[in-house]
Amino acid sequence: MIISLCGFMGCGKSSVGKVLGSLLGCPVADLDSRIEEKAGKKIAEIFDSGGEAAFRALELQALRGILSESDGGTFILSLGGGTLTSEACAGLIRENTFCVYLRATADTLEENLRNGTEGRPMLRGKDLRMRIDELMERRAAEYEGCADLTIDTDGKTDEEIAAEIAGDDRIVGFIT
Repeated sequence: MIISLCGFMGCGKSSVGKVLGSLLGCPVADLDSRIEEKAGKKIAEIFDSGGEAAFRALELQALRGILSESDGGTFILSLGGGTLTSEACAGLIRENTFCVYLRATADTLEENLRNGTEGRPMLRGKDLRMRIDELMERRAAEYEGCADLTIDTDGKTDEEIAAEIAGDDRIVGFIT
């Protein structure tokens, strides 16, 4: 079983993924890290040199690679905040993973992102809260459309969120 974690930037996909992997005793893959590894440069550099379209093409390629490496065992896949904006990526996630949407309010996202926007090209150029609101308006339906499970993350620790995911009957039934 591949458990994918989706949601907006700053919702905790990477940190919850690590805790969940530890809790379930399975490996964790981070899509953004894989893209940077394959491209040999940071995501911001990919955006700067080729724009969003070039990044999304690399993202699809990296996602296909991760999914093809699956040996049928359980692993956690932390997606990028915009991965599901590509219909090709969204289709792969719906078809091949149990997708968990880590839903956070705009207030929480703003708090989490306030000091970490430099490596996030999609947050450049506008007031942070305005950009979060603008992107969330477009992306919320994409996250919900792929989600098999939605977890509201506000006020919860990574450990609490991971335990909630691990305790879902569909995951428990598959893992045990």
